[in-house]
Amino acid sequence: MLKLGWALGRVLGSGPDTRVVIGKDTRISGYMFESVLEAGLSAAGVDIRLLGPMPTPGIAYLTRTLSACAGIVISASHNPHYDNGIKFFSAEGTKLPDEVEAAIEDELKKTMVTVSSDQLGKAERVEDARGRYIEYCKSTIPSKISLRGLKIVLDCANGATYYVAPSVFTELGAEVVTIGVSPDGLNINEGCGSTHPEKLREEVLNQGADVGIALDGDGDRLVMVDHKGEILDGDELLYIIARSRKDCGQLDGPVVGTLMSNLGLEHALNSMGIHFMRARVGDRFVMELLKERGGIIGGESSGHIICLDRTSTGDGVISALQVLAPMLQQRVSLHELKQGMQKYPQHMINVALPEGIDIDASQPVQAAVQDAEKILGDKGRVLLRPSGTEPLIRVMVEGENRALVVEQAQKLAAVVEQLVKPQADTA
Repeated sequence: MLKLGWALGRVLGSGPDTRVVIGKDTRISGYMFESVLEAGLSAAGVDIRLLGPMPTPGIAYLTRTLSACAGIVISASHNPHYDNGIKFFSAEGTKLPDEVEAAIEDELKKTMVTVSSDQLGKAERVEDARGRYIEYCKSTIPSKISLRGLKIVLDCANGATYYVAPSVFTELGAEVVTIGVSPDGLNINEGCGSTHPEKLREEVLNQGADVGIALDGDGDRLVMVDHKGEILDGDELLYIIARSRKDCGQLDGPVVGTLMSNLGLEHALNSMGIHFMRARVGDRFVMELLKERGGIIGGESSGHIICLDRTSTGDGVISALQVLAPMLQQRVSLHELKQGMQKYPQHMINVALPEGIDIDASQPVQAAVQDAEKILGDKGRVLLRPSGTEPLIRVMVEGENRALVVEQAQKLAAVVEQLVKPQADTA
C-alpha cells in the first residue's frame, strides 16, 4: 500500500500544484491504509489533502473542486469490515483512464526511491470537506423544492454517509429518523444498509414514515422503501429518475442498465419512447456506454445509479434526492410513482464450473438456451454469465410467469452441470 501511494505520485508527477485527496469509509483498517498512502505520496513529492470519513461520491466531487490531480478512496463498499480496498478518481472525478492505471502498475515494479527531504509532499486536513459536499448535494434539486412534511427513515449502514446524509435531508426540511449512524470500525454494513434493507422496512412501517432510504458503506448505492414497506431496487429507481427527466424534457441519449437489469425496466422505458441499452455488469461499463452514446442516466439493479447531469459518479444521496423531487413536485407517494413499471420474476442458479470450460462453444447448452428463449418469447429473457470473482456460471431466467421462469432456469442449470461430468468421470 505504501508503494501504491508512491507509484501514483510518480505517475502524476510532483510540483507545487500537484496534490491528491484521500478519503475513507468507517472501517477500522482505513486509518492504517490512510497513513501509508500518505507516506507513499509524500515520498514521491506529492502534497496530500485528507478528507477523513466521506462517501465515495463526495471524494469524487472534492477531487474536482479542490483542483486535485487525483482522488483516493479507501473502501470496500458494501463488503464486511474485514475487507478493504482502494479506488482512484481522476482530476475530473471519474475512474482513472486505463493507460494511467497501466502506468501505475509499471511503476510498482520499480524500486521505491524517496525524493530529497526538501521536496517531500506535505499533508493537510480539509476541515470543511463535509460541509462542501452537503451543500453540493442540496444543490442537485431545484431550490424551490422543500422536504418539509416528509418523514424519512434513513439507514447509513454505519458507513461513510453517517454524518453527511442526515444533514442533507434534515437541512432540506425533512423529519429524519436515523439508523446505522453509529460506526465503530467493525459494524459497517452489518445487518443494515442497502444490502440488508429488512431493518429499514420494519422501521418505516413502525414510524409510519413516507419513505425509507438505505445507503451502502461508501454511499454510492441506494435502495428505497415506500410507505407500504415495499422495497425498490436500482431498476425501479432508475425508471423513476428517467421518467422524471423525460417529463421535464431533460433526458438526453439512452438510459443504460446492465445485462442483469430487469426486463420490466426495458419494457417500461420503451413504452415511453425511451431507448434502453445494456452494458456489462459493473458501474464502469455503464459509465463507458453512457459517455459513448451521449446518455446521462444509467445504473445497476444493486442501486448504483449514475446521474451525469448532476454528478460525475454513482451517488446514493444525490440519487435519492432525484427520486424525492418528482414525488414532491407531483404530490404523489413513492408507491404511486413506481406504478408505471412492472418487475418480471427472475430466478438465478449458480453452477460451479471449472475455468477453461467454454459454455458458448457447447452445442447442448446453446440449444437449451434457444429452446428456453422460444418458450419464453418476447415476455422473457435468458442470461448465462460467468462470475467475475468465482468459478461459477450464473444461470438467470426472467419472464412474466414465475413458475415457468423457475422451470426453465432449472432445466438450463442441469444442462450446464452436465459439462462438468465428463471431467469428473475422467478424474
